[in-house]
Amino acid sequence: MLISCHRKYRFVSSYIMADVQTISAVTKFCIDNLDLDTAELGYEYYYASMPLCVVDAVFSIGVRYEGVQNTIQRLCSYYKIQQAAKEKRTVPSIDEQLSTTDFLKLFSDKTPEQLANEVYKNRQRTSTHNGILKAEAVIRFLKVLKDFNAEYFQDIPRLIDNYSFEFCIKAIPGQGSGISLKYFFMLAGTDDFIKPDRMIIRFLQDATGQKFNLAQCQTILYGVTSELNKQGHNLTPKLLDNIIWNYQRTA
Repeated sequence: MLISCHRKYRFVSSYIMADVQTISAVTKFCIDNLDLDTAELGYEYYYASMPLCVVDAVFSIGVRYEGVQNTIQRLCSYYKIQQAAKEKRTVPSIDEQLSTTDFLKLFSDKTPEQLANEVYKNRQRTSTHNGILKAEAVIRFLKVLKDFNAEYFQDIPRLIDNYSFEFCIKAIPGQGSGISLKYFFMLAGTDDFIKPDRMIIRFLQDATGQKFNLAQCQTILYGVTSELNKQGHNLTPKLLDNIIWNYQRTA
């Protein structure tokens, strides 16, 4: 499923200013340690409906991903909805998807507590300090999407550089870092973002001996992707992120 955001210019100036030695070191580390040519994105990048990307993005922060997969499977089983798209690499047509409004209607007869207990069977919170149930955060995220008339995968590209949308999502308790938002865009089809979580930070630290912040992780992996493609690979930042994530998970 590919929805190119065509926002590569947003990283160019940062890439130029990035430490050439850092880019080179990480590129070499990737070549030495990663399967760069046969790896494919996991099924989580091919959901049947865009709101499932919200559930994944919200529930995936700070936990083992197997638990997220189980949570989404329980949701789909409870409401008897399709989880995976019929075809990979193809955006489902609108008439094949459940919309943001459809999901909000599904959730409308239950409180966040009931959704957490009965549907997700997952009572995780967005943070340990003043966090809300992730079940509630999903609803708030969906309501922001609805406010911005984003119902389907096809609506996502116009949100990528919408700073009002970004501000509203980051105002949800536990979403201030923007990690969930970037991951949501990735799951919804955008190729140029990465999810700058602890897996990525650790990988870059192993490669360079340095620790980077979230913005630096994005810039570095964008530059590394470019360098690897110059050497004959066929990668996007999103795919490289996913390869690193799987490597770190089993390291």
